[in-house]
Amino acid sequence: MVKNKIRIWSSVVLITLVWLMHNLLPNRVTNFEKPQPYFNELLIIALVVTAVFAIISTILHRVTAFQYNSPRIGVFFLAFGLYDLVTLKLGAINTLFFPNPDKIFGAMVNNAVLLAKCLGYSVWLLVIGWVLGGICGVITGILIGWSTDWNYWLDPIVKFLGPIPPTVLIPIALSAFPTSFAASAFLLALSMWFPVTILTNSGIASVRVDYLEVADTMGASTLQKVFKVAIPAAAPSIFVGIFNGVCASFITLMVAEMLGVRYGLGWYINWQREIMGYANVYAGLIVLAIAFSLIITILFRVRDHFLKWQEGLIKW
Repeated sequence: MVKNKIRIWSSVVLITLVWLMHNLLPNRVTNFEKPQPYFNELLIIALVVTAVFAIISTILHRVTAFQYNSPRIGVFFLAFGLYDLVTLKLGAINTLFFPNPDKIFGAMVNNAVLLAKCLGYSVWLLVIGWVLGGICGVITGILIGWSTDWNYWLDPIVKFLGPIPPTVLIPIALSAFPTSFAASAFLLALSMWFPVTILTNSGIASVRVDYLEVADTMGASTLQKVFKVAIPAAAPSIFVGIFNGVCASFITLMVAEMLGVRYGLGWYINWQREIMGYANVYAGLIVLAIAFSLIITILFRVRDHFLKWQEGLIKW
């Protein structure tokens, strides 16, 4: 019982400790800019919210999601508190390259409109690449895995072009396409295409023979066997390929946007780095991490919806 209460209130205690450190300890670093209150306000909001959930969890006398995650939340804010300590309070590291949390969260608030615009641009570019690369990858994988004739011609092409990192092709793409946006979309589609092709091929080729024999017995046509038997049986492998392609496309997106696309999170981070705006760089990285983590979470939700018999088998 005591252990559960400690677990429940751990986040409240740790956030309170961070708030006290931030407000009571003197600053060792001289800040000539206007003070940014956003980190302090974030701590207060987090303290109020966690205290409310802690009270509710204590009253319910049962295990809740907050009770499970409370230590994680507390340690998360403690990490920010320690970073605030070594930057703003102690000046132990170069604050030009490692700005304190006040500046970072201030940059997030003050540049919220531009960050939202860059995020929307990046997501739109990703969606185009995912759709094109995913469709081409599934079609290519089905052809290679199902037909020996297509396998004969396409398999060497996939094995030759697939291992080439899409970022290596940036100079060619920028020369071949009329705009940097189109070139970036092509590179993202390419990064999606290869893993989807490989995993789709593997899934189709691994379909149990007795499934196809039953379909033959029932008079199914070739297309019916492909769409009603092979693709559903290969769906788990296809989703793994999509997951790998999405993760690969994140890397490609950052590099592509840093080398010519106007707007986008990669462009924003590179631009701020060039003008020494490292608070904005870290703000962009935080938005990037949250957005990409949310995208992967949504992808797994979609997977669990379509593959209910495998729900929870692969967790995120």
